[in-house]
Amino acid sequence: MKLLTEPYLEQVKRLPLSGRHILAQFDQDSVVVYQAYNVNIGKFAAQHGYFGGEFLFDRMSWIKPSFLWMMYRSGWGTKVNQEVILAIWIKRSAFDEILAKTVPSSYIPELYPSREEWQLAVKRSDVRLQWDPDYDPCQKPVERKAIQLGLRGEMLARYAKDFILDIEDVSEFVHGQYPNRLVRNQENLLVPSQSVYSVDNLTTIKRIGLLH
Repeated sequence: MKLLTEPYLEQVKRLPLSGRHILAQFDQDSVVVYQAYNVNIGKFAAQHGYFGGEFLFDRMSWIKPSFLWMMYRSGWGTKVNQEVILAIWIKRSAFDEILAKTVPSSYIPELYPSREEWQLAVKRSDVRLQWDPDYDPCQKPVERKAIQLGLRGEMLARYAKDFILDIEDVSEFVHGQYPNRLVRNQENLLVPSQSVYSVDNLTTIKRIGLLH
């Protein structure tokens, strides 16, 4: 498996417990995001290295850099149509571009003078942003917020092929760690290595709400 892992109990000691943070596995060139799909879409993507086949381009698709948020959303790959968990390496420059073009899913007066201007920005943007409670392995919310990014239109089309460097089906790993999510077994739990992703552009920092 290409995805780098580490013991959960070691990871939880060094990551922030509260606040808004982009947690991700990344290097100089790439950032890993996660998505969950049914077998047909997930297997096609893993085999071809891009999204196609039954993948729908006329709806919003959400990417999540937080592994445990993806586990919450997919029930560790047990929910219907979310059985295949994909780790997707995208260009770091593309991830930064996505962040720079986000519009929040809810109205923020500090960013938009009026609700009407925010609604117009939502209509024009191909990227939606949400901050949601992150989750522990037992699927209980924690104080820390996790980011998820919704892509549509041109941005989704570019993401599906142009942004992607590699796709790995990590379902077997996820299902293997499923019993270890329980508190009594967490000394054995492995999770993808993740660190706080730094955003340097001040305009983007304000846009995505990292200052809150």
